[in-house]
Amino acid sequence: MPGHLRDYFVVLPDSAAGAAVAGRLPVRESTGRSAAQESTGPAAAGGDGLTVLHPSGRPWVVARTAFREVSHLRRGDDALVLIGPDRVPESVLAGLMEGARDRAGLERRLARRPGLHHVIARLSGQTWIRGTASGLRRIYHARHPEAGTIASDRPAVLARLIDAPLDDGALALRMLDFLPHPLSRRVVWRGVHETGAGYGLALPVAAPGTAAVPGPAEYRWWEPPAPELPLAEGARALGEAIAASVRAHVGGHDRISCELSGGLDSTALTFAARATGPRRLSLLTVAARDRYSEDETWARRAVELAGQGDHPTPTAQNRHADEPTAAGRSTTAERSTTADRPADPGRPAGPERPADPDLEHRVIPADDAPYFYADLASCAAELNDEPLPVAPGRARAELLLGRARATGSRYHLTGYGGDELFLGLPHAYQDLFHGNPLTAWNHLGGLRHQLGWPLLPTVKALLNRSSFPRWLAGAVTAEAQPVARTPLLSWGVRQSLRPWFTELANSLIVEEFRAAAEHAEPIDPWRGRHVDIDAVRMGARHFQAMEDIGTTIGLPVAAPFYDDRVLEATLAVRLPDRISPWRYKPLLVEAMRGVVPDALLARTTKDHMSSDEHQGLREHGLELAELWTGSRLAERGLVDGRQLLRLAAEPFSPVLVEHSISSTVAGETWLRTAENAWPTAPSRSDRTSPLTRTSEAIL
Repeated sequence: MPGHLRDYFVVLPDSAAGAAVAGRLPVRESTGRSAAQESTGPAAAGGDGLTVLHPSGRPWVVARTAFREVSHLRRGDDALVLIGPDRVPESVLAGLMEGARDRAGLERRLARRPGLHHVIARLSGQTWIRGTASGLRRIYHARHPEAGTIASDRPAVLARLIDAPLDDGALALRMLDFLPHPLSRRVVWRGVHETGAGYGLALPVAAPGTAAVPGPAEYRWWEPPAPELPLAEGARALGEAIAASVRAHVGGHDRISCELSGGLDSTALTFAARATGPRRLSLLTVAARDRYSEDETWARRAVELAGQGDHPTPTAQNRHADEPTAAGRSTTAERSTTADRPADPGRPAGPERPADPDLEHRVIPADDAPYFYADLASCAAELNDEPLPVAPGRARAELLLGRARATGSRYHLTGYGGDELFLGLPHAYQDLFHGNPLTAWNHLGGLRHQLGWPLLPTVKALLNRSSFPRWLAGAVTAEAQPVARTPLLSWGVRQSLRPWFTELANSLIVEEFRAAAEHAEPIDPWRGRHVDIDAVRMGARHFQAMEDIGTTIGLPVAAPFYDDRVLEATLAVRLPDRISPWRYKPLLVEAMRGVVPDALLARTTKDHMSSDEHQGLREHGLELAELWTGSRLAERGLVDGRQLLRLAAEPFSPVLVEHSISSTVAGETWLRTAENAWPTAPSRSDRTSPLTRTSEAIL
């Protein structure tokens, strides 16, 4: 059964038709988790979900979540529902609602908490729903023929409820590597719409004395902060935001795991997770095939230093691959208080200082790790919200998460989002050039020499003042992707049409870009901030594939860097302090100083896996040939199936060197999953009532 059936929620109107829609919702498969764990306040165990009611007693929010917590509180006719990784106590919910008379008042209070939740609220006669500014939590809506506006966090659920057909234009767009704002919001089902990240959806109510219900309206609830903070002050705020986000995900869990690649991002989260005081922390590293890779060396060094804490540990030189290695194992399961141990300034303040966890490190041998494009049939286990270009790496992700689950982990952390947030894209120097041209040119000079950008093209790109709509209209071309020495200082990266796209696909894509450009507005008036935020949101969108795989195998997966508070803390720092051609991720380094040992913060290199992708084309050519035999994309007239078959037999073709095939593969596997997504609907007499488990905490 597809992944979206295991984890979703729906917001319904207060009507008999809305209650009837609840009866058509797909039933969630069991994940082995008690239903009573999914709500705050009194709840009756049983059924397959949680239903929060309208004052009338009809279903308002039907949540069938695998791991996310549904926290809710009702005060008279007002109500607040938060759906996220942690359970929010009723006292906190009451504090959020206290004195909040409108949407703005509630948002001011929510801004003090980690930005990880879907928010559904009914306040002073207004009802609204929103996701997160990072794009990690999104909102979709559709108009049901009887019930009117319905909303959900998963578009596939809405598509099923309104019997929506697929949209070939949106499918064609997904065959590109990167969809710039606002085209990334184009839903692949007709009649289903996505509310933009940073925007909320005000849900309609019937006018008094009438049955007329207006359509929903979007409103903007989030603005990026001004980049005004110096490095030291911004680093403190970022460190606090990262620590709070990690605690929100794994605080209180006794056994957790982290993907420790050896890079700075995963290392930072490993030490942040260590500070939450789990009894066991399992660290997993996938060894690289490239003999020049440095990741495993740095990962082993991180484990050694993490294990030293309060307990000396032997070196990690003679460990067998994929065998757990003890490092600083605690001799007792009890937690020590601050009276037992000296205070550690690198850890969050609180009444108790947790004991150092029992550490183990598992190195997965390189030969165990699948190449890209392995086991493409396994993609049928989840139906993502859209085709995602990370799908060819699913087998590798499943291996890692499966090994993490085998350690007994209750929650798994990854460093996804770190590159988008902390590396800094060259486009940001456009912003810096306006206020401080000498500093901008100085930084660009260093970057230009590192990347080999020619002087005149760099000057020309820096002085280019094209508007966002004009750039978007020409942001797709039949030419190959820009070469490495092309200066990137515009509103984004131009996308290239693939040689195996049909004329129909090309025309659909070009028309989508043209139509979007007619009314497009940038995320932010400043180019650099626009590109930075768009990159974060695209990364968060791609991370959904990892979350869905975790749901399939029964292990919640998190990327704390996609927390709104982490995004805001990053954007609030002055540009020349946040990014530099001479320092590697300077803001993250300073934010984690005192938490991560200085020896690990000194790393300035990053490994890449491009060779695994190219080798995967050769190793799995037969699977790719099978995929293109009876291609669903070809049946829809979007790709040339015969050319793709030829390329499957020629993995080192110059065509595949110039053009990535991963997004096309993702589109094909997604379509095959989508056509078999829905089980036969049970008869009305066999259906479980949507009100199987209702819970309402009333103040």
